[in-house]
Amino acid sequence: MVKEDRNVTSQLIADTLGIPKTVVLRILREDLKKRKLCSRFVPQALTLEQMDKQVATCQDLLNMINGDKKFLDKVITGNESWFFAYDSETKRQSSEWVGEDSSRPKKLRFQKSKVKKMLIMFFDSQGTLHKEFVQEGCTVNAEYYKGVLDHLISCIQRVHSALYRTRGFFLLHDNAPAHSAAKIRQFLTQKQVATLNHPPYSPDLSPPNYFLFPKVKLQLKGARFDTIEEIQKAVTDQLNKIHAEDFSNAMKKLETHANLCITSNGSYFE
Repeated sequence: MVKEDRNVTSQLIADTLGIPKTVVLRILREDLKKRKLCSRFVPQALTLEQMDKQVATCQDLLNMINGDKKFLDKVITGNESWFFAYDSETKRQSSEWVGEDSSRPKKLRFQKSKVKKMLIMFFDSQGTLHKEFVQEGCTVNAEYYKGVLDHLISCIQRVHSALYRTRGFFLLHDNAPAHSAAKIRQFLTQKQVATLNHPPYSPDLSPPNYFLFPKVKLQLKGARFDTIEEIQKAVTDQLNKIHAEDFSNAMKKLETHANLCITSNGSYFE
């Protein structure tokens, strides 16, 4: 029955075969060594060419890491993401202990609020370098992003003066249109900023996407904010709670993720 339908429930198996659900679960878990997992949302089904590109990018990254033990300390990464006035809790967050005869708790399905604010954030292995909330009525296009990068470079000059003088740092951002525009490439070339290759649809190779934004958003799920200012304060408060060690570990995971990506032949991995 499981081979025919991987979504089949243990209750349906029990009812169909006329055996207790506890026996079904024991057979599934202990005898057949099965476990039930929820699907993972991914940006896009990768083509063979895209998977090959992921592998090549990861191999290049590992070569740089192996050639310089402090390489990951020189990587500066960033991205942007929306934060909402209300984002419902996950099912796990809203679970609760109930009595034996209690029915399953009910949870209304809410859509994310229309009141929202976009955060652009850059950090390295030591912590936050630059963050800014996108101004009202503005779109993060190439011109706007150029201004953000200008602020970032000023921060690098102030915080990491030695790396700035030697241009010994590397910028890692994804391939969003605003990030990969010709104007941005020209700007970074003029500023002598080296960038790391980032293949498209690769959140597993982006520290903001696998570490920073999920960590902050998880803490805000279920909270309600009435104004943009309250969203900004709540997000800022959560960012301030992140320890330097967490940033360091997140950057170290780049090496782990690169190895996992190669092992999975460029496909998404757990």
